Amino acid sequence: MKFYMNNLKSIRIKGNTILIIALLATILLSTAGDSNHYGKIAFSTARDANWEIYVMNPDGSNQTRITYTEYDEFNPKWSPDGTQFVCVVGVGDGRPEIYVMNADGSNPVNLTKNSEWEHFPCWSPDGKKIAFVSERDGNRQIYVMDADGSNQINISNNEFYNTYPAWSPDGKKIAFTSKRDGNWDIYVMNADGSNQINLTNNPKSDIQSAWSPDGKKIIFFSDRDGVGDFYVIDINNNEIIRITNNQCNGFLPAWSPDGKKIVFESSREGGGNSEIYVMNADGSNQKNITNHFNLDSYPSWCCSALTPPVIPEKRDNKTIPTIIACIIIISAFSYFLYKKKKKG
Repeated sequence: MKFYMNNLKSIRIKGNTILIIALLATILLSTAGDSNHYGKIAFSTARDANWEIYVMNPDGSNQTRITYTEYDEFNPKWSPDGTQFVCVVGVGDGRPEIYVMNADGSNPVNLTKNSEWEHFPCWSPDGKKIAFVSERDGNRQIYVMDADGSNQINISNNEFYNTYPAWSPDGKKIAFTSKRDGNWDIYVMNADGSNQINLTNNPKSDIQSAWSPDGKKIIFFSDRDGVGDFYVIDINNNEIIRITNNQCNGFLPAWSPDGKKIVFESSREGGGNSEIYVMNADGSNQKNITNHFNLDSYPSWCCSALTPPVIPEKRDNKTIPTIIACIIIISAFSYFLYKKKKKG
């Protein structure tokens, strides 16, 4: 009987210990910062005297400054794994260059190192290459380089302006905007610059394209119906659908990783102030998510659905003291159980 009672006490104490450990794990997990920033939106803003890069949640909450320099940093694009940004930096003379930096703003590196205007970078889906626009050949052309800045090659190679490159999700094609046929249209070419095709072919202006995550659609901005709105083209049958119908004055669209929403820039509220908006993929439910009196621009939604980013979240000031207090309490209770077991 005594053997049975001792075993019962042991089981109870072990059960209490396991319960305590589970409680501690739950507390630690609940107070720890969220390290998974999959779905975050990066953007540029002029709210800090010069252009800086911020990151926020998809609903506009937790707007956090990432860069802190005297230069203008804008047009951030997440790397496919979410660990870096490629962006544009206005260096000492204001001339924009293409830089890469860590997702917390550290370790900025000039990739292009060129004396001419350069802009609109974007990553290939595998993160090995970066497309960008440069005026080094006299007019704006689309270049591709390795992710470390080497092997910079002009792939559009056309006498007219070519700009706003956007890599397809499978990495095989690049959509871009060109004025080679007398007006702005959306074109698609192979990733090496071959087989350049006019997709939209409209007498009005079609600009700033972005692929849907499944690669089946491209969104772009157009004034083809007399006002500026967003349109989506089906890549398989070239069917074009207008998804906004309110003269949204929207620019620089980007899809959410799941393809259900679109983020964009708009100055619809007047006063020359641009804000960041989010809407459903069909154009409905448009919401201003930055709501700031200074310029907010160049939104970029993170990231590839297969590789969620891992940026450390800043902890709340109460997190560490809470964890320490819990450890002290649980240690004291464990010691009490140990003394009780010894007496028993």
